[in-house]
Amino acid sequence: MNNENFVIGLDFGTDSVRAVLINADTGKVFGEQVQWYSRWKQGLYCDPTINQFRQHPLDHREGMEKAIKLLVDDSNINHLNIKGICVDTTGSSPMPVNSEGTPLAMLPGFDSNPNAMMLLWKDHTAIKEAEEINNLSRTWGGEDFTRYEGGIYSSEWFWAKILHVIRSDQEVRKAAYSWMEHCDHTTFDLVGANDLKKFKRSRCAAGHKAMWHQSWGGLPDDEFLTQLDPYLAKLKANLYTKTYTSNQVAGKLCNQWAEKLGLSSDVVVSVGTFDAHAGAVGAEVEEFTLVRVMGTSTCDIIVSSQESLGNTAVRGICGQVNGSVIPGMIGLEAGQSAFGDLLAWFRDLIAWPLDNLSALDLSSEQIEKLKQEMMVLLSQQAEQIPPEKSTIVALDWINGRRTPDANQSLKGAIVNLNLGTGAHHIFRSLVEAICFGSRKIVERFEEEGIKIKSVVGIGGVAIKSPFVMQTLANILNMPIKIADSAQAPALGAAMYASVAAGIHDSVQDAIKAMGNGLITTYFPDPKMSETYQNLYEKYSVLGSFIEKSTSTE
Repeated sequence: MNNENFVIGLDFGTDSVRAVLINADTGKVFGEQVQWYSRWKQGLYCDPTINQFRQHPLDHREGMEKAIKLLVDDSNINHLNIKGICVDTTGSSPMPVNSEGTPLAMLPGFDSNPNAMMLLWKDHTAIKEAEEINNLSRTWGGEDFTRYEGGIYSSEWFWAKILHVIRSDQEVRKAAYSWMEHCDHTTFDLVGANDLKKFKRSRCAAGHKAMWHQSWGGLPDDEFLTQLDPYLAKLKANLYTKTYTSNQVAGKLCNQWAEKLGLSSDVVVSVGTFDAHAGAVGAEVEEFTLVRVMGTSTCDIIVSSQESLGNTAVRGICGQVNGSVIPGMIGLEAGQSAFGDLLAWFRDLIAWPLDNLSALDLSSEQIEKLKQEMMVLLSQQAEQIPPEKSTIVALDWINGRRTPDANQSLKGAIVNLNLGTGAHHIFRSLVEAICFGSRKIVERFEEEGIKIKSVVGIGGVAIKSPFVMQTLANILNMPIKIADSAQAPALGAAMYASVAAGIHDSVQDAIKAMGNGLITTYFPDPKMSETYQNLYEKYSVLGSFIEKSTSTE
């Protein structure tokens, strides 16, 4: 083992950070640690009624330190054999920083200000600003900078969120020298960087969320940004022009973090990335394979050669970026704003008495266990309902629609309820809704000429819910393969780290050496697929009606 090479994949999710220690020669997992965000768990700085979801960067820093330190301390390997680290995070999740790269939230006067926090991917407070960006892109007379981001800019993304905050909070506007995506800032922190302009920013984050593209020389034109707000043009000068793929070296672990974590300062830290893109790598993505990262939301990732894609700018997706997944290939992203979140919302809705009736005298652990048992029972009973008797139709837009054609002002809906409707009937309709939403994404890719020959599922829902996955296979009328990795994004990040550290020559080589393969495949039932066609058509009709009646005026 003294000659073996190890790498760490660091995966920051919505609720927690996961650190995974992996043998870079074999892909074997030697340990993993999960740390939950303490402030986030308390609901601090968030207001779900206005779709405000903010996180304090100390949650990330503290969680990262604990997770890696426990991982290293518990391992039975020579710590000098740990050669690389790569960070993946949610996105777009930007935060304001001062000229030294310190988050405003960690400075006096801003430490409890939600506008100084990181704006989590699911924060939708910038719907108005996103629409303003879209309107200007179509009318200003120059380049449409949304062209390679599906042609529609989302409130979930970089510029819209910044525009909303700097208009809402003059103190943050004055104090914010620059803004950094979560994956960039954590990497910046680990390497002890202090020069924002020399720091290597993520190609993945810039291309998919900040309208960065090689064809127009980087970020959007100054004149375009000035028409939105002069602050944005000034900010652009403090951002970046070049971007970097995650197989490249961002720097080495700084002495301060090396000492904290019990690692060598020779550890290579690669350029950061987004969780879904790292997850696709961990799931061994290749051309014509759609990787579905299924958790609270979904991200759908596919890669294409430039020859296959040609000059196509795919409509209504979340971007297409050269090198965002595999260097040398175009990474395309789509997704749903709520997947597991929709099912969790229904669970919490019907579990209201458990959370609110003090007479029940239940501990938080007992309540959580009961909620988990409820989900198992709901799935079992919902699965027994024949599809031809599944007459309730629901929409999966409870957190807006990400793809196709981003519109975060849209709302969820459920129709055809009657006095005989039970909780399991509604639950089944919600499972069908998230699968119908998935089908819309597949159809959009195919309409735009993107071939999909296979589908691979990763994430919590993919591994834990056979009912959801079989329903998805039936509705897509395609086999769904499940990747054999409970921590696919962290594995993908580790693969990037192995290339940056010089252990493997390319991401493709890392995938071959470290991939874990598949655990199972769900095959569609032809009869059920045919039955679902009628219900899918009703879903589409309901969606058209709701879009017309609930869109923001």
